[in-house]
Amino acid sequence: MMLETIRTKSTAMSGSEGTCRFAAIFLAGVLVTSWLGCKQEAASTPARPIPEVPVVTVAPQTMPDEPEFIGQTEASRPVEIRSQVTGILKQRFFAEGRDVKQGDRLYQIDPIPFKAAVSSANAKVAQAEARLVQAKQNLARVKPLLVEQAVSQKDVDDAVAEELAAKAALEGAKGDLVKAKFDLDNTLITAPISGRIERSRLYEGRLISAQTDLLTTIHQLDPMYVNASAPETFVLKRLRERASNRIQGASLYELRGVITFADGSTYPHEGMLDLLEVAVRSATGTRDFRVTFPNPESALFPGQFVKVRILGAVRTGVILVPQSAVQQGPMGPIVFVVGADNKVEIRPVQATSWRGRQWSIEDGLREGERVIVEGLHLIAPGAPVNAVPYKETAPASAGQSADAKPERAK
Repeated sequence: MMLETIRTKSTAMSGSEGTCRFAAIFLAGVLVTSWLGCKQEAASTPARPIPEVPVVTVAPQTMPDEPEFIGQTEASRPVEIRSQVTGILKQRFFAEGRDVKQGDRLYQIDPIPFKAAVSSANAKVAQAEARLVQAKQNLARVKPLLVEQAVSQKDVDDAVAEELAAKAALEGAKGDLVKAKFDLDNTLITAPISGRIERSRLYEGRLISAQTDLLTTIHQLDPMYVNASAPETFVLKRLRERASNRIQGASLYELRGVITFADGSTYPHEGMLDLLEVAVRSATGTRDFRVTFPNPESALFPGQFVKVRILGAVRTGVILVPQSAVQQGPMGPIVFVVGADNKVEIRPVQATSWRGRQWSIEDGLREGERVIVEGLHLIAPGAPVNAVPYKETAPASAGQSADAKPERAK
C-alpha cells in the first residue's frame, strides 16, 4: 500500500516537472521569435537622413546709423503778450487763431488817463524851464555885485545853488514826460513778431494789470523746434563707439533729422540738430537735444508728438542676419551656427536692432560663421546637418516694406 502511494506521488511529480519544462521551452521560443522579429524590423527601417538647412555666411558691413527718438514740437519763438500799463481794455483788433505780422495792432488800453499824464508832464517841464531861466538871471545879477561888495558871498552861493536845483528839476520833469509818453504809447499793444496768435484770454472792459495779466501768445512757427531726450546710457555708448570708430560720419552739429508723424507719414523737410544740452537731467537720467525744422507750409504745429530719426552717421562692422535666424532663449537672443565639423552649435548673441527683414548683431558672431536661417525644427545642438546657401524669398505681401528700420534708443 505504501509502495503504491509512493509510485502515485512520483508519477504526479513527473507530470508537474514536465509541464514546467514545456512552459520554459515555450517562453524561450517566444523570446527568440520576438528578438528575431525586432532585429528584422530594425534592419528593415532605413537610417534617418542628415537634415538640410539653409545658412548665411556672415560678414561685417557698413550701414547707416539712424537712431530714433520720441520728440515734441515747439514754436521757435513763443511770445507772451502782456500790457506795459495798467488800465481798462478798450478794444481788440485781431482775429483769434490767425496769422499776424510784426507791428499789427492787437489791443487798445483806454488812453485818456495817459494823455492827461502827458499834458501834466509837459506842464511840469515848462515850469522847470522857467525856474531855470529865473535862476540863471539871478546868478547873472549877483556876480557883478559881489565884485563891488554890494552883496555877500552867501548871496552868490545861494544863486548858484538855485541854478543847479532848477537844472535838476528840469531833468526830472523831462524824465516824467518821457515816462508819460512811454505809457501812452503802450496803451496800443502791437505784435512784436510775426506768427500765429492764440485766443485772447481777456476781453473788452477788463481792468488789465501791468506785467501781470497774460493777454495772449504769439507762436513763430517757421522754423519749428523738435525737442527730444537721449538716455544717459545711450549717450555714453555713442561716445565709446565714436572713440573706437564704430560710429563715423558727420560731427554733432552736422547731423540731420527726419520726422515721422503719428499716422506713419514722413515730413518732407529735413532739420538740423542745433542744440545738445550741457547737463544730464537728474530727474529722468536723460540728455535733452533739439532739432530745428523749416516749416513754410505750417504743417508742424506746437505740441505734436513725433518720431525724429537722426541721419548723417554710419556704423562700421555691422553683422546682419535674417530675422528668422534669431530665436529667444532663456538668457536672451540666440542663433544656431554650423560648426567646422558640420554640427549644430548654440550661440548667444546681442541683437540690438532690426533693419528691414534682418537683425543687426552687435556681439556673438564672427566673420565667416554660418548661421542657420530655416529648418530650426529639424535640428538639435550637436547634431550633424547639411548646410546649403540660403536664398531669400520675396516678402509675403506687397505692402511689406524692406526699408531699414532705425535703431531705437535704449
